[in-house]
Amino acid sequence: MLHDDDQWNSVNDAEKQGFFQKVGTIDGKHECSAETTEVHWRQLPFYKQVALVRLRDENWDPQHLNIYYLTNKGELTRLDGTSPPIHMMNAEAPIKVTEENVLEYLRFFCFFVRGEEGPFLICETMDTYGLPKNLDESTRKAIEGVLRPATYEGKNDDGYFMCDAIVYYSNALFLSNFAIQPSGMIEMLEDDPLLTDLPARVDMPVS
Repeated sequence: MLHDDDQWNSVNDAEKQGFFQKVGTIDGKHECSAETTEVHWRQLPFYKQVALVRLRDENWDPQHLNIYYLTNKGELTRLDGTSPPIHMMNAEAPIKVTEENVLEYLRFFCFFVRGEEGPFLICETMDTYGLPKNLDESTRKAIEGVLRPATYEGKNDDGYFMCDAIVYYSNALFLSNFAIQPSGMIEMLEDDPLLTDLPARVDMPVS
């Protein structure tokens, strides 16, 4: 899973300082500090040489803000909630989508490419990273009753990877069908609402 803690690696102090010099003051307001800013990185299975870097600092506002970059040959690309940075990296790296990693790519893309109401969170269990925690018992049971693992359903005639997943977007859950091209382009084909007007929204800011 994209956010499993055991998939993230720490950086040493020298690497951290070098990274801070590159990013400077983020968005003109988020200062990086060697004492308080955490920097971790992890490999992504659909790229050969691209790593995902995560920064967070309890002094930032909001405190639960996480800032992400893709790094390729020393060059940084900020993941800002829009699709162009990912499509650019997919072309440059290049991306390699396979039957084994397509679901991981789907989770990655839907988390980092956002709509007006936030990420399209692929929700598979009640432990899914980003699932709201402040839920009453009846809401938790209702959500738990519809969650299931994302699935790869094979390729269509065009060679696109077909996947199904439960998506938490805004304050609703949907059963969504996706077509994922080998180039990394993703199209949501259908989204059938399962639960609506939930009392909590996904709140995982990246900027």
